Amino acid sequence: MADAKRVVITNTRGLDDERASVAWSVANAGLTAGNEVTMFLTSSGVDWARTGAADGAHLNPFDPPMKEMIDSFRERGGDILVCPPCAKVRGYEEGDLLDGVTLAGGKAVHELIQEGAATLSF
Repeated sequence: MADAKRVVITNTRGLDDERASVAWSVANAGLTAGNEVTMFLTSSGVDWARTGAADGAHLNPFDPPMKEMIDSFRERGGDILVCPPCAKVRGYEEGDLLDGVTLAGGKAVHELIQEGAATLSF
């Protein structure tokens, strides 16, 4: 995607906050629009990257279930970064996370911003 715009979405919202559903919905819409989208999960948002965490979660009845949105995002090429200290404080190790998820912090996000990525935060 040579003409694609890069977008970084920071999601701080976890399993009990409807704004997490909005973040994943916007992330998927970005992919549909042809953007390269990276989801940066911080604070309780890192729970979405834990294997099995999204199973059965459906925060907004007008959005698809969370697992469906996360799976769609991953299958269509979205990248997921997880804040290492946020994962560590919850006892998550790399083996607890979904396949393809990268433990990477602020430095990785700032590199994307320096390359021209737009940012959104939830």
